[in-house]
Amino acid sequence: MLVAPDSSTTIKGKNMRERLDCAILSTRCHQDWARSWLGAHAGGRLHVHAFDSDADVSSPDSVHVLAKASMRLQRFDACLMPVSPKNLGWVRTALSAAQGVVRTPILASVNGLRAGAIDDLYALGLADFIRDPVCTEELRARVERQLDTRRYNAAKAAPGHTVVGEALTDYRARAGQVANQSEQALCDTILNRSGMELEAFAVASASRCATSRESFKLAKSQVIERFERAYITAALGRHSGNIAMAARAAQKHRRAFWALMRKHDIDAAPFRRDPPPNPPRAG
Repeated sequence: MLVAPDSSTTIKGKNMRERLDCAILSTRCHQDWARSWLGAHAGGRLHVHAFDSDADVSSPDSVHVLAKASMRLQRFDACLMPVSPKNLGWVRTALSAAQGVVRTPILASVNGLRAGAIDDLYALGLADFIRDPVCTEELRARVERQLDTRRYNAAKAAPGHTVVGEALTDYRARAGQVANQSEQALCDTILNRSGMELEAFAVASASRCATSRESFKLAKSQVIERFERAYITAALGRHSGNIAMAARAAQKHRRAFWALMRKHDIDAAPFRRDPPPNPPRAG
């Protein structure tokens, strides 16, 4: 078994890991699925290691493998478990047996599970999940988020520790800067943002709305309205006001795209560039 090295660096007072090591604990029904993830990913910032042999779900004693491995798992930043309907019952029992014993964050790579099943896994101690096919960059980000949560909780529990208050003040200041960004700035960049960045923007917007007196329905409609307006505006700007091309790029029917334009009172005319004047003819 490979041992995770302790490689870290400090950036502006925050401890950032240069390398994250994730153990993968799979069952025999998913051994081929799990082996495809082994090795270095995300430019060497994430390393996935096989942890022991693949568990046999037909063996009653195998459900204790996670709890028995609690000490060895502390050498890793996270433990990843492939979960599908084939081994869902086994994973539930293994997580239940490991509650209060395993300190390493347990993440699941889920395939074919419904929301109710994932909620059950959370209740049994699952820290986070990622859907298959796995994006290793997203996995690295989720592991890093678990480490940030543990660092925050450790600082919060420390008596007389002021780092938490300073971090909270810094977070509020940065959140205020983001909130004060103009809608035009968002329009200029929204088409170039990744799915994770858009998700983070939606979460931040929803969090701000949740602190107000607005209802869930109203807050949700405001977040969706801001996104729709920004996206339609950016698409028209990129395609010089050509509605057909903007709709095609957005993979929406032209009528649906036009309906969104009318909903948000967006006119394509300001985005159309005037053709260059014809040069005068000689003579």
